Amino acid sequence: MKKIPILEIFGPTIQGEGMVIGQKTMFIRTGGCDYRCSWCDSAFTWDGSQQAVLMTAPEIMEKLKDAGGKNFSHVTISGGNPALHKGLAEVVEMLQQKGIRTAVETQGSIWQEWMLDIDDVTISPKPPSSTMKTEWEQLDYYVKRLISRPGKSMSLKIVIFNDKDLDYLIQVHERYPSVEMYAQTGNDELSAEDSRQLRDHLLERYQWLIEKVTNSEKLNSVKVLPQLHTLLWGNKQGV
Repeated sequence: MKKIPILEIFGPTIQGEGMVIGQKTMFIRTGGCDYRCSWCDSAFTWDGSQQAVLMTAPEIMEKLKDAGGKNFSHVTISGGNPALHKGLAEVVEMLQQKGIRTAVETQGSIWQEWMLDIDDVTISPKPPSSTMKTEWEQLDYYVKRLISRPGKSMSLKIVIFNDKDLDYLIQVHERYPSVEMYAQTGNDELSAEDSRQLRDHLLERYQWLIEKVTNSEKLNSVKVLPQLHTLLWGNKQGV
């Protein structure tokens, strides 16, 4: 049985991002990422500052039960990039057997067949501010494999920091016009300790993004989201 590097398992809490924002969920955060985004808000998953624990699927399931008891029916797999880990297929299968819905977020750079079994897949390709380069053929493959799964959903989400990121959002939206698209404010104050001051700043950024999207005829069907958990808990980890 494959072991998966796990940084944290926590919840129940609410999903703060993407198409299932507000969803009551447990989180499984895996270690490792093939990207190094300049503004990454979970760099601890790949920069060596925190140590991952190797766990089997049954061990992960037991940890979920210990943390969440009977107070959840939805699990979000996060990272880093969880698509690095083929062994998550066993976790997804065990969750399905218990009738627990699943969600995952990935940049769409690495494919795993277990993605097909996830109920809600958020693909979050990285805009210019990240300094990462989009692998368009791989992103095409992701969308092609996930777009027509009966009873399951997928979406695209772009984190926005500046006008170049907005241009990238338009580019992605025009490339995949039939895919549900979200624009989300980015957190540019990752070291802020004053949660109230950070909240006010991020709400100003959210207002800026809303104005940009509402004034663009190319983004008429795009949904604009805040990063909800940051508004509630600031930069605190494990919430």
